[in-house]
Amino acid sequence: MARFKYTDNSQGQFIQINLKEQLLLGSFEWTIDYLINEMDLSLFEQNYHNDEKGAAAYSPRILLKVILYCYSKGIISSRRIEKACIDNIIVKALAGDNEPDHDTIATFVSTNSEAVKDLFTQILLKCSKLKLITGEMFAIDGCKLPSNASKEWSGKISDLKKKKSDLEKQLFRILHQHKELDRNDKVKKIQEPFRRTLGEDSERHERHIRRIEAKLKKINQFLFASEPKLGPSGQEVQSNITDRESARIKGPHGYIQGYNGIAIADSGNQVIVAAEAIGSGAESGSFPGMLDSLETNMQMVTGKKKPLEKSMVLGDTGFFSEENLQEAKKRNIEVLIPDQQFRKREPYFTEKKREKVKRKRFSVEDFIYDKDKDYYTCPAGKALEYKYDVTLRNNSGKQYRAKSGTCVKCRLLEKCIKVNTWKNPVRTLYIIDKKHEDNLSEKMRIKIDNPAYREIYSRRYTQPRPE
Repeated sequence: MARFKYTDNSQGQFIQINLKEQLLLGSFEWTIDYLINEMDLSLFEQNYHNDEKGAAAYSPRILLKVILYCYSKGIISSRRIEKACIDNIIVKALAGDNEPDHDTIATFVSTNSEAVKDLFTQILLKCSKLKLITGEMFAIDGCKLPSNASKEWSGKISDLKKKKSDLEKQLFRILHQHKELDRNDKVKKIQEPFRRTLGEDSERHERHIRRIEAKLKKINQFLFASEPKLGPSGQEVQSNITDRESARIKGPHGYIQGYNGIAIADSGNQVIVAAEAIGSGAESGSFPGMLDSLETNMQMVTGKKKPLEKSMVLGDTGFFSEENLQEAKKRNIEVLIPDQQFRKREPYFTEKKREKVKRKRFSVEDFIYDKDKDYYTCPAGKALEYKYDVTLRNNSGKQYRAKSGTCVKCRLLEKCIKVNTWKNPVRTLYIIDKKHEDNLSEKMRIKIDNPAYREIYSRRYTQPRPE
C-alpha cells in the first residue's frame, strides 16, 4: 500500500517574507511603486492637519499605491481593498505592511478628486521624460462604467412624477388595508395560531409603510430641486435620483445606469494621455471635450502651442458624425473615423453581399406627406410625426418618427425596417431641407476606403512591438 507524506493545514507557521522582493522589477506593481515614490503629493498632504495633535495618519503614497493596484485588478470596493491589504501579499508589499480600514480608503478616494488630476499630469510629464509618448498618433475609445445607482430610480421628470403618484396610491391602499384588518375580529382569530411563525401583522405593515415613505421622501426631494435633464439633441433624457450625473447607457449586455469612460492613448506605448467619465448615453458628443483635454495635456508635455498639428487621431464608428469631423477640421487636426458601414465595403463582405437577394425597403417616396399637419403616412396607414431638427452628414433636416409600439405588429415590418430583431422597432424618416457643399462625412468614407488608411486604422486594435 502506498505511503504519502503527512499534511496538516491547521498547523500555524512562521514564514520568512521580504515584502520588497514581492515587487518584481518591470512588473505593473513595481511600476506603480516607482512612479508614486517619484511624484509630488503636496496637494494630497494639504488635507492632513495632525502636525501637533492627533494620531499618525496613513501616508497618501501608501493609499495611492494600494488603490491604484486594486483598481487595476477590478477591486473597487473599499471593504475588499481593506481585505486585500490583509490577505494579498503584493498589496501588503505596496502598503508597506500597513492595513488601512475601509473608511480611511473611502474618505481618501472621495476627497482627492482635484489632487488625482494633478497626479495624472505629473505622471504624463514623467512618461514624456522617459520618451514613452511619441505624439504622432492617438486612439480614442470608450467603455461602459456602471454607477452605484439603480435603474429603478431613472426616468424623465414626467416618469418620476408618475412613480410618485403610484407610491402615494400604494401607501393609501396599505393604510386602508391595515385599518380594515385591525377592525376584523375573524381575521385575528384565524391568524392567532400562526403569530409565532409569521410575527405581528402590525410590525410588518409598519416596516412596509416606512419603506414607501422613505421612497416618497427621496423622490419629492429630487423633484423639488431638479430641472429636466437635456441630451445633446436638446430633448429631455432620463435623470437618476441617486446619481444625477449618471445616464442610462446601452452596454453590450443591455442598458445600465452609469457613465461612458472615454480615454485617449498614445500609439507609442499605449500611455493614456487624456481620460474622462461622462454621464451621457452617446460617446459621439464627448469628442470635442476630449480633444480639448488632449490638446491641453500635450501642450504641457511638449511645450508646443499646437502639439496636434502633425498628429492623427483614430476613433471607432461611435465617434463618426459630421459635427465631430467639422470640429477636428476647425482645429486643424487630422482624424480617421470610419462610418458604420465601412466594414461592409471590404472586398470580402462585398462578395458575400452579392450572394444575398436584396430586399426592397420602403423609401421616402413610399410615404405620403401632409403639409398642413406636418406628418408622413406610411404604407400601412400609420402616422410619422415631426420630432426635431437634426444635422446629419453636414446636411440640415427634420426627423419624423412613428409612435412607440406602432410598428411592433405591423404586417409590413420586414419591408420597412432593416433590422427586425428589435424589441420595439420604430420607423423614422430623415428629410433633408438644406445641403452643404463641404460634406466631410462623404470625404471620410472615401478616405477610409483607401487601403493605406485602412492599414493605419488596423493599428488601433494591435500595436506591433519593436524587436
